[in-house]
Amino acid sequence: MTSATDGRSLLWPSVRRLLLALTCAGAGLVIAGVFSGADPPSSPAYVTGVSALLALGLYGSASGIPRAAVTDLRRVVLAVTVGVLFKALLIGGVMFAFSPHPASLVLGVAVAQIDPLSVAALLTHSQMSARAKGLLLAWASFDDPITALLTIYLSVFAFGAAAGAPHLETELGPYLLGIAANLLLAAAGWLLWQLIKRLPVGERTRLAIAVAVLIVLGAVAVWQFLMLGMALLGLFYRLDLGAVLDRLVTVTFYLASVALGLLLIDGVLVTAGLVLGLAAFAAQIVVGGLLVAPRGIGVTDRVYLALGQQNGVTAILLALALAPVYPPAIQIVAPAILVINILHILTNAVWDRRTAVPAWLGGIRSRQTTGLAARVVRVLGAGHISEHVGRRLEDALRNERAVLGAATRDDRTAATAQNRHTG
Repeated sequence: MTSATDGRSLLWPSVRRLLLALTCAGAGLVIAGVFSGADPPSSPAYVTGVSALLALGLYGSASGIPRAAVTDLRRVVLAVTVGVLFKALLIGGVMFAFSPHPASLVLGVAVAQIDPLSVAALLTHSQMSARAKGLLLAWASFDDPITALLTIYLSVFAFGAAAGAPHLETELGPYLLGIAANLLLAAAGWLLWQLIKRLPVGERTRLAIAVAVLIVLGAVAVWQFLMLGMALLGLFYRLDLGAVLDRLVTVTFYLASVALGLLLIDGVLVTAGLVLGLAAFAAQIVVGGLLVAPRGIGVTDRVYLALGQQNGVTAILLALALAPVYPPAIQIVAPAILVINILHILTNAVWDRRTAVPAWLGGIRSRQTTGLAARVVRVLGAGHISEHVGRRLEDALRNERAVLGAATRDDRTAATAQNRHTG
């Protein structure tokens, strides 16, 4: 599907982002091959670097939540609470069935979020309604910090303290103290923000002071690994930096991709990554299409929400953060991210051409006349099922077009009447 404005694919931003990430990961792999023998996850510099990137990513995600995106507040809260937990349980359950290990649930949470930067880029030319766009953007923006924090704190109980990750504690006391420290950082940030807004200085000076204070707060967060505090800061400590913060988060994504490549020198676990990626995408279909999608929403928006799973900077950074305590995390999450984003591109490309989908589904049985595929279709009854689904989908799309057409005519009639009244 192409946009009316420039003729390029509506999915080109997602394709371009994936290709650049693969290029960065490849560069990291080459660097790792040249400087073989190093063990980055065991070094304090690695933990500090990943913590800094994660803090920036979480602050960027939280501060990027537009106020207008939470108009459907009940659905947003449902998505980032019940939806996130249900997705994590679905993904973790599939992974646990594949490989019974405490890491299964942690990995399920690590890829359960939707990347907000990818969503923001996609929605520029999306065919979704304004309501569905706002819901998906708010969902992606809120669940990013939530899944990151759940992953970090679940790791406490799944793995305990490990070499190279001194911030993970096995006792509940230090865990609760950590929560208190995060809240204290957020409270200090809020007080400083209120003070900065009341300073009798010019706007440029005020902005410079606010940036300096934020850098100090971020340094404290990285030093003590107060990621919850950074996410909370992003909700109210908002700086007028234009597109600078978005660019910083984008740079963080590509730097994280390079770091991911550095740790792929020992290869990937293809099967586990494939299972994790398929489970994450299927979980989004269930949660997005059935649980979170509002009642009465059209089939077009419902399917777009169901196919909304994308992973980016947070999933990569969480894999990097898990590497010191669970080294296979990188080897599993990396191919899973690739599977998820490829599925997103392919399925959305098909749904962009949804008017042709019913006919394609209806013709499956007639096209499979010989060979193994035909026998499978006959045995499973897939031909009859696809015909039925195709008819139902065609009826739903036809009804949706009729409703939209009637609404458009009503709007025009109301506008005409208003013009006559004012004239």
